[in-house]
Amino acid sequence: MGSLRAAEIAERLGGRLEGNPDLVLEDVAEVERAGPAHLTFVYGSRAAEQLARTQAGCVIVPLELAAPAGRTVIHVADPRAAFARAIQWFRQPRAVPPGIHPTALIEPGVELGCDISVGPYTVIRSGSRIGDGTVIGAHCAIGHNVIIGRRCRLWDRVTLYDEVVLGDEVIIHSGAVLGADGFGYVRTAQGYEKFPQVGRVEVGNRVEIGANCCIDRAALGVTAIGDGTKLDNMVHVGHNVRIGRNVVIAAQTGISGGVVIEDDVVIGGQVGIGDKVRIERGAVLASKCGIPTSKIIRRGQTVWGIPARPLKQYLRDLAEVGRLVQLRETVEQLEARVRQLEAAVRR
Repeated sequence: MGSLRAAEIAERLGGRLEGNPDLVLEDVAEVERAGPAHLTFVYGSRAAEQLARTQAGCVIVPLELAAPAGRTVIHVADPRAAFARAIQWFRQPRAVPPGIHPTALIEPGVELGCDISVGPYTVIRSGSRIGDGTVIGAHCAIGHNVIIGRRCRLWDRVTLYDEVVLGDEVIIHSGAVLGADGFGYVRTAQGYEKFPQVGRVEVGNRVEIGANCCIDRAALGVTAIGDGTKLDNMVHVGHNVRIGRNVVIAAQTGISGGVVIEDDVVIGGQVGIGDKVRIERGAVLASKCGIPTSKIIRRGQTVWGIPARPLKQYLRDLAEVGRLVQLRETVEQLEARVRQLEAAVRR
């Protein structure tokens, strides 16, 4: 960790400094726990309240937020993004020196770039190519004819089956498996017969894949993930799925085979997507929604619920469900009144 003056941080962020330019900051912290030597940030509806309460020495704030007298703040358009940049100046990742651990098994015919690191007990099969500056952790399994680009980071226990292709600056976290067979079977009189999965997986540049994700190889052709896409932990991508650029997918989402997800889509956690769905550019899928087979989610649309439907319709349907309770009470009251009237007639 290093220290920086408030004026230096503001200059690097392109922000407007208000307060003490010579204030020295030693670290970053969340707003509730920050102290006089910390940098933090506030944004959203509670920004003013959090700014008034925090003990942080310097706070990154929205452009329009007025700071109390005596506070040191940096005004920027997007405080959260600015803080994400600033964290890297205080918390440098641990450097991994280049080198091949003596317990690693690298078969003949592997092409290794410059300044790479291969951890203990990792296996790299023949025909694979590893790009310059890439770091591969311990106990990884790299199949035949795999291509890994430059400056990638594979954490411990990552598995890449044969012929997986990674672009540059890809990050894959522990336990992820890329290139396993897709779930493809043909029903016959004798039972289920496996449909051979002979395609591959291709991952673009600057993609991040969370822990324990599974990305299946295509039955034929390619399962593809575009540049800049980010997958949270425990996401399953089925065979022949095509994911565009800058897509964000939260944890425990399952994507069935043949799905097309266009650029800039946002998918919440625990979403289930059926076969051959198309999700057009900029759509948002709220957490836990379910997308039926072959459905099309239109460009820029936000959907919610099971089955998923446009947000306004979902909220309207939810309100109608709430009214059912009142309707039931009314019906029960009417039934009781009818019984009273029938009893009176019998008397």
